[in-house]
Amino acid sequence: MTLKLTRRTFAAASMAAISLGAPALADGHQVLDSLHFIIPGGAGGGWDGTARGTGEALTGAGLVGTASYENMSGGGGGKAIGFMIENAESNHGTLMVNSTPIVIRSLTGVFPHNFRDLTLVAGTIGDYAAIVVGKDSPINSMADLLAAYDADPSKTAVGGGSVPGGMDHLVAAMVMEAAGKDALGVKYIPYDAGGKAMAALLSGEIAALSTGFSEAVDLANAGEVKIIGVTSDERVAAAPDAMTMKEQGIDTSFVNWRGFFGVPGLPADKLAMYQDAITKMYDTPEWESVRARNGWVNIHNSGDDFKAFLENQEQVIGDLMKKLGFL
Repeated sequence: MTLKLTRRTFAAASMAAISLGAPALADGHQVLDSLHFIIPGGAGGGWDGTARGTGEALTGAGLVGTASYENMSGGGGGKAIGFMIENAESNHGTLMVNSTPIVIRSLTGVFPHNFRDLTLVAGTIGDYAAIVVGKDSPINSMADLLAAYDADPSKTAVGGGSVPGGMDHLVAAMVMEAAGKDALGVKYIPYDAGGKAMAALLSGEIAALSTGFSEAVDLANAGEVKIIGVTSDERVAAAPDAMTMKEQGIDTSFVNWRGFFGVPGLPADKLAMYQDAITKMYDTPEWESVRARNGWVNIHNSGDDFKAFLENQEQVIGDLMKKLGFL
């Protein structure tokens, strides 16, 4: 099973400049006068960092004149989605950031809306998932982990930083399912902090940890863990020695994407301008500075490609959550 975004591709011909009050200029010059970001969570989180980092790059590169930000926590992200829908006419200049939870939380009914109720602008960055083990663990590969699981499933627990049915749990179940094991048989133990998860790894309470790739790289660089599998299609430069699941015969990929949505009924010319600005952003040093600083993976998907990805993710995650008894 595969959950992936295609890597960004650029059309052979540049998008025609579209005017909005002031003329949009080609060759990386200003595309938009201003842009307002709605952030469904509080300051300091992943959504907050993505919106502010994107705004920083767009304004720093001169693609957008000014950027403003509004944190709107509540309802697991549902408050911000409701605001975008209920105030659509007055928010054509607004983009909302979101990520994989918009799929998971709509499936579980945390909020009544889903991504189809908004205008899909673009997926922009991603963080793959990884399975790691303690630095002194005898396990050195997914084959070793699977062998340990076959020998004694009850003593081969996988930990994660999300609740049962959350992303870390689903990734672990997805990987084991793709390896031919019963996802229901995987013993998953949730932790509310990275330190507790690391202590569990070191004590042997869990055999492996399901986590985000960027966090796994930080832990590996600190000499605390070994990365035994990454859910990318190809090896990632930040950890070139870490093997993908697919390299190890486990046909699965997953990325926790983050991207941007507009209000429902967003005019086509506004949508085109947002997509143009984001596309051009990737080629700027301002963006590279923001991306590298945050350890993000460049994954760009606009419009219909973004929709196709989200529909696939919804289907795969939904099927897995039903099997695990969360739906």
